[in-house]
Amino acid sequence: MDGVILTPLKQIRTSKGSVLHAMKKSDIGFDGFGETYFSTVNKNDIKGWKKHTEMTLNLVVPVGKMEFVIYNDKNHNFFNVTISQDNYQRLTISPGFWLAFRGLDEKNILLNIASIEHDPSESESIDLDKIIYDW
Repeated sequence: MDGVILTPLKQIRTSKGSVLHAMKKSDIGFDGFGETYFSTVNKNDIKGWKKHTEMTLNLVVPVGKMEFVIYNDKNHNFFNVTISQDNYQRLTISPGFWLAFRGLDEKNILLNIASIEHDPSESESIDLDKIIYDW
């Protein structure tokens, strides 16, 4: 989907633990830095739908397994991907797309490296039943 980038990420595994890369300013998809935050989602719970008008999202799942669904309301196309340490990637989403996601493991943590600071006036949220998707 144009405006959505999946970037494989490096994991350095050692006997004492792992280093999970997330993003460098030289990476494709980096659109500035506003803030980072972690979000958790319970197993089988779904968060969404939300659309940002200015923020570029850079989503990484360092713990657990999460399914992401992106909806383009201009051409009615969906894009979905499941991200975990077994499929360790960064999902970059340009402004203007609807996003929802659900947790697939008991413990799921999402990191967002956002291009701008949170501003509630630059995003829109709607109920899950407003965009039909077969979860």
